[in-house]
Amino acid sequence: MLAGPLVALLVGLLALLAPVMVSAPAADAAPGPRVAADRDGTRPPQTSDGVVGPVARWLPPRLRGQGPLAEPTRQWVAPGVHLSQWEEDTARGRIRAHLLTVQWRRPGVSLDYGNAGRVRATATVPEIAARDRRVVGAVNGDFFDIHDTGAPIGIGVERTRGLLHGRRVGWNSAFTIGRDGTPDIGRREVVTRVRQHPGIEIATLNAPNVPVDSIGVYTRAWGRAAGARVTDESRRGVRVVRVVRGRVVSNDRRLPRGVDITGPVLVGRGQGARQLRALEVGSRASIVSEVEGRPRMAITGNAFLMRDGVVEALDDRELHPRTAIGIDRDTGTILLLVVDGRQASSRGYTMFELADAMARLGADEALNLDGGGSSTLLARRTGLGVGIVNSPSDGVARRVANVVEVSYRRPR
Repeated sequence: MLAGPLVALLVGLLALLAPVMVSAPAADAAPGPRVAADRDGTRPPQTSDGVVGPVARWLPPRLRGQGPLAEPTRQWVAPGVHLSQWEEDTARGRIRAHLLTVQWRRPGVSLDYGNAGRVRATATVPEIAARDRRVVGAVNGDFFDIHDTGAPIGIGVERTRGLLHGRRVGWNSAFTIGRDGTPDIGRREVVTRVRQHPGIEIATLNAPNVPVDSIGVYTRAWGRAAGARVTDESRRGVRVVRVVRGRVVSNDRRLPRGVDITGPVLVGRGQGARQLRALEVGSRASIVSEVEGRPRMAITGNAFLMRDGVVEALDDRELHPRTAIGIDRDTGTILLLVVDGRQASSRGYTMFELADAMARLGADEALNLDGGGSSTLLARRTGLGVGIVNSPSDGVARRVANVVEVSYRRPR
């Protein structure tokens, strides 16, 4: 009768005596970003670099709360934008955190998507932010195909250029700014279609790769054609349709490579390739894309941390540098949080700890953005200009696919 409780007690004691951190087993490594989260039952990656983080020491729930909070330093960045920084000593070790708070209703303040000019181009967060002199703060954005095309995995909408990339299903957990200026966090679907052929289903727009038995579209926003890299190096069962000024100019198997895409290019694999045979050379083919709700700005992450005030993050194992974005509707504030990690001075957070931190900061909804060496927070500081304020784990700023920008323009 006592066997069950005794075993449970011993397991708990052994866990408490375990080292603070141990290396994760190789079999538990997160798949690379190009592996669909539901293709083989594995969970989505926690960082674009695919590094498996140290496994946090197991603690009973009552001991997982955060430790004493050092007095945060708080600096003015711009009207309605402030930077706070602090350290915490916890049962699992010290962490160092950096937070931008943005009052989205403040006149002159805005948030936007930013990149290096093309979907598959990468640059550091400061380099991307420098493209707009109004930017006063920024954090790294979506997960991306770090080892190949450099393209982000999910949805990207910029205020001036509109929809740049996305997918119909999968990787669509997004932070958005609506047509009325209100921020939101939720799932968004991207619909891309050929107006004259409603039966042709298109899965992706400017995505790192085209899934098997699907069709992907690449536009001028993509940049330089990547050849067979977008078909996972497969050239069998592939069909490529080029469209210029709304008409099909070619329909063959040649994947463009090393040239700038100047008009829509449809790439089909397997069943998708067979569907594309219906597009005859000389026929009309108008490609249209839109995001559900038609937001003015959108960027995706890999997982919701909080929804409607409830923590949704389940993972409580891997420690990594983290980046998150959240919404505090009570105060009208957007929260941009970066936690340093992979350093002696800051161990990083688990996903659950990140969600808990966003809850403590007042977020009602929160989204996990890319972490690891990508985690970077930029802010303007008096006398120092706009620069990196956290400690990126690579030792230098990593080149990333996109960012969330905070801008300020004095109201007229």
